[in-house]
Amino acid sequence: MSLAVMIAKMSTGLGRTCAIFFLTLLFSLPLGMIVALLRMSKNKFIANITRAIISVLRGTPLMLQLLAVTYGPYYLFRFSVSRNKLIPVVIAFAINYAAYFAEIYRGGIESMSVGQYEAAEVLGYSKVQTFFRIILPQVIKRILPSVTNEIVTLVKDTSMAFTVSYQEMFTIGKEIANSQTSFVPFIVAGVFYFVFNALVDYVMGRAEKRLNYYR
Repeated sequence: MSLAVMIAKMSTGLGRTCAIFFLTLLFSLPLGMIVALLRMSKNKFIANITRAIISVLRGTPLMLQLLAVTYGPYYLFRFSVSRNKLIPVVIAFAINYAAYFAEIYRGGIESMSVGQYEAAEVLGYSKVQTFFRIILPQVIKRILPSVTNEIVTLVKDTSMAFTVSYQEMFTIGKEIANSQTSFVPFIVAGVFYFVFNALVDYVMGRAEKRLNYYR
């Protein structure tokens, strides 16, 4: 099989890889903020339950979570989540990454000085206004490097979808490699992930520079 044909076949899974990446970010970033706020709740029961859930999600392999979300409902309740495996794959990825983003958000929020909250209260801001207008913009600036690191990891983790036989780019490359007894498909996949991560790093780097308005 020529290199051009190999790349053409692998490109059929490229859109699916990108779908996992962008849909995961779309759902996990806001979900992570919700989880972070629950984790910081003054209600000890809610805070402890959320902390336990985060511990489970961060302490177990993403591969296991993919299998649980995709096949668990059928084995437990004889109910299939979806014939389209993209849905359970995105659910598993979004929940997993939301747990990591939640801890990043929490660290950023708790790093803010109490004085800022007090100053906002003196100026007549409500708690919601204080959070969204004063605290959150600063938190985003502080946590962006950590978020970038997780996003870079996500690019590579999309290949984990092969666990549930979802035909993304790495899975197709693996099948070609097995049928052709060639390592070239893995090299092609590696080049793609490198280029993808280079683009992510560039975009996030530009975002960091735009937020460095005090320098």
